[in-house]
Amino acid sequence: MSYYQQQDRHRLSIGQDGNALTMLIAINLVVFVFLAFIKVIYYFTEGKAGPASFDNNFFYWLTLPADLDKFLSRPWTLVTHMFVHDMAQVWHILGNMIWLWAFGYILQSLSGNRQVIPVFLYGALAGAFGYMLAYNVIPPLKEHIAVSQAYGASAGIMAIAIGATTLAPNYRIFPMLNGGIPIWVITVLYMIIDLATIPESNPGGHIAHICGGMMGFLYMTMLQRGKDWGAWMNKFYNWTSGLFDPEKPQKGKSIKSQLFYKATVQPYKKTATVTQQRIDEILDKINQKGYHSLTEEEKEILKKASQEDLS
Repeated sequence: MSYYQQQDRHRLSIGQDGNALTMLIAINLVVFVFLAFIKVIYYFTEGKAGPASFDNNFFYWLTLPADLDKFLSRPWTLVTHMFVHDMAQVWHILGNMIWLWAFGYILQSLSGNRQVIPVFLYGALAGAFGYMLAYNVIPPLKEHIAVSQAYGASAGIMAIAIGATTLAPNYRIFPMLNGGIPIWVITVLYMIIDLATIPESNPGGHIAHICGGMMGFLYMTMLQRGKDWGAWMNKFYNWTSGLFDPEKPQKGKSIKSQLFYKATVQPYKKTATVTQQRIDEILDKINQKGYHSLTEEEKEILKKASQEDLS
């Protein structure tokens, strides 16, 4: 099996444990189903007035208000709005999840498993800031500030799309079509459509998408320069998950003494030849941390492996 075949095999699949993209999609779908269930309860208890009552008493308390006074009374909407979709527009969430899977898969394969969620969150927050700023500064939008609400994952998805394009603009999709279409072409078309429809419908939402895209570009540009803005998120996640991990070394005890000296398996030894075990370890490292985390020795091993087939 050649190196490139092995690389395709080791990419995180939808159902694999530790897949950040799967987790992100699952959160959005679970929230959608939960809200749909609550809306049904409102309908059965209040009849035809149920949907409107659901919107006013429940749904709008999770969306991001354009009015700053309203926002200060419900600051949690800065986070909740990015996981909420309109119950009456099933295609809205389905379309978002398809785009999230498509661009998220590319980003995950290029930068590792630890960048997808930080890019999404930063992009959604940038979109929220741009949305509120637009409605409080642009005169035509000020007229609708009292009734304007932002919700949906689109700004975060736009950040992922622009981030993936920034890392590999010539990454090709649909290879059966004359060698494939570069991802930058798809992204540019998506951005043009978004810009062209600003005066037609939901202008604040489109502005939020653009701000999310700008954040995705900035995030990946800084990552390429060695500055990982998502490192603190991953460290916090590791810390919280470690609180409930029974195998985590106890405080005051050395990890070396817990894992190395008491290990029942002989540690891996370097050999002069490239082994399947070593290739698997390096590919797993790429999946988790990205290609940029490899040492020069590991890059040389991959280069050598790509020139020959391993048994």
